[in-house]
Parts: sequence; structure tokens; C-alpha cells
Amino acid sequence: MTKKREAEAKMNEEKAWQERRIAKFEAESIYFDFDKSFIKLEYRAVLQAKAEFLKDNPDIRIRIEGNCDERGTNEYNLALGERRASSAAKFLVSLGISPDRIETISYGEERPLALGHGEGAWAQNRRDDFTVITK
Repeated sequence: MTKKREAEAKMNEEKAWQERRIAKFEAESIYFDFDKSFIKLEYRAVLQAKAEFLKDNPDIRIRIEGNCDERGTNEYNLALGERRASSAAKFLVSLGISPDRIETISYGEERPLALGHGEGAWAQNRRDDFTVITK
């Protein structure tokens, strides 16, 4: 293998590795209790891992997407989703991530992960999702 091919192979391998890390970052959501926006103890480690990823990748910016279950008015759920996204953003900032690297949005009840009208579905829909918006 020529040096040029070796260099290309190494770059492709590094790119694939980074894409897997981004996919893992985006795959893990955090979940909330009914009508709450505080970060539960069990999800602090998730956010700490996300902060470490962001520290290792200073050029990456993210969007935190707050979501709610179907209960409540559209207006209330949009506000609650924003509080949830803001809670996660503030937690990341407290761990040393610049607020300039984080944007938040609320989808309220518009993007359910689980369909249904019971606690099992509702619990899956009360969440923050994380999306890498620049690489």
C-alpha cells in the first residue's frame, strides 16, 4: 500500500470513528418526571459523558430538543419543553461547556417517541434529545 493510500485509509478510519461517537452522543436521551424539568440524578452521568465528548470536540455545536407527553395544552408543553432543554443546557454549562455551543428548542408534544395514551408511552416522550448541528 502506498503512503497516500495509507493516509487516506487512516483518515477514513478516523472519520468513521468520529461518526460512531457522534451517533452515540445523539442516541442517548435524558428523561423527566411528569410536569418536571429538573435533571434526575440518574441522568447526570449521561450529561457528564456528553460534556466530556464536547470538551474533546471543541468545534462541535449541539441542539438540545425538549419534548413532552401529550397531556397539557400546546402552549404549556412548549414552555415545559423549553425548561427541560434549558435545564440540560445549564447543566452542561456548569460542567465547562460554553453556552455559545448550545442551542435549545422545544417541540412540546409534537414529536412523540412512543405513541399511546398511557404512562409507558408518556414516560418515553418526556425527554431531551441531543443533536450535533456542526461538526
